[in-house]
This record gives sequence, C-alpha cells and structure tokens, in this order.
Amino acid sequence: MDKFTTLTGIAAPMPLVNIDTDMIIPKQFLKTIHRSGLGKNLFDEMRFFPDGTENPDFVLNKPAYRDAQIIVAGDNFGCGSSREHAPWALLDYGIRCVISTSFADIFYNNCFKNGILPIILPQDAVEALMKDAENGANARLTVDLESQTVTGADGTAYPFEMDPHRKHCLLNGLDDIGLTMEKAPSIEAYEARIAQSQPWV
Repeated sequence: MDKFTTLTGIAAPMPLVNIDTDMIIPKQFLKTIHRSGLGKNLFDEMRFFPDGTENPDFVLNKPAYRDAQIIVAGDNFGCGSSREHAPWALLDYGIRCVISTSFADIFYNNCFKNGILPIILPQDAVEALMKDAENGANARLTVDLESQTVTGADGTAYPFEMDPHRKHCLLNGLDDIGLTMEKAPSIEAYEARIAQSQPWV
C-alpha cells in the first residue's frame, strides 16, 4: 500500500448527500477480485450516458477536475451496501482523499485498508472547502496527515481528528498484511523456539 503523508491536489466538489457505494461503483462491475482497472467505471452511471458517451455536466468529466485527487462531498459518503470495490475504484482513478461531514462505517474502514484518507470535518469547514473546490485547478487543497490539517486555497487550515493506529498505518503504507509483517522478527523467533522445544510440531 502506498504511504500517505502530504497531498496537494485538485479537489472535485460533490455536494450530493448520501453518495452510496452503488453510485461509486455500480453492481455490474463487482465481478473482479482485482483492485486495478475499476477506475474507468468510477461513478459510471453519472459519468456516462447509456450509449457510453461522457456526460459533460458530471464534475470529473470537466477539464478542471479530470486530474482530481481529492473529493469534497456531502454528508454520509459511502453509504449503502458493503463493497470494498468502492475504495478500489476511487484509488484506481487517482482519488487519495475524501472529505465529508460523515461516512458510512464500513466504507470508512475500507478506505484505510486501501490507502485512502477519509477526513471528517464540521459542516462549515466542508462548505468552505467546497467553495474552494468549485474554483477548479486554480484552488488546490493541501492535506497533511502528520499535522492532521487540510489547508484551503486562502491558507486557512482546518484540523481533523484521526485515530493514532490508522494514522500510523497510512503514514507507513501498512495494510493488514503489512501490519503482520512488522512483527516478522517476533514471529520468526517464536517459530525457532517451537522448533527447538517441540520439533514434532
């Protein structure tokens, strides 16, 4: 998993509330078990018309937001059915951070396991950052995980809370397997002791 330290990038404004996982990645794209390749289908039913052509009114199809790495969203982002494909699709597209006033619990947890930083901020802070995002590529946001701040285009810094364990994992690029491998010396020492004391095991 890629480390998340500091990100300065374009933020796409998505003021809709209750953006659910089926909107993020529709159910017909859940057949794969691979994390890559889903970015092209991110927000598929909003990004594309039924004939496959782009919807020019959708934010990620607008020239200013095609390279967005941050989403500033309405309340309750990632609600609906449980599917890890949702953060997979976001990450594959290039989104590394989502900012909202609240997230669905399962989606929130899945983000951390896939290197995406979900940030919860008060309504007034989200509204201010949404206005920044509406200015397109001329107004980049900076997310600093170490200092736990989001800095707007005007230099205003908005602090956010973060669980220390999750922060450690993101800063060091550790998923569940990576966390286990951090204990490799202890595991190897234990196995060596068992091999000595119980060779029949």
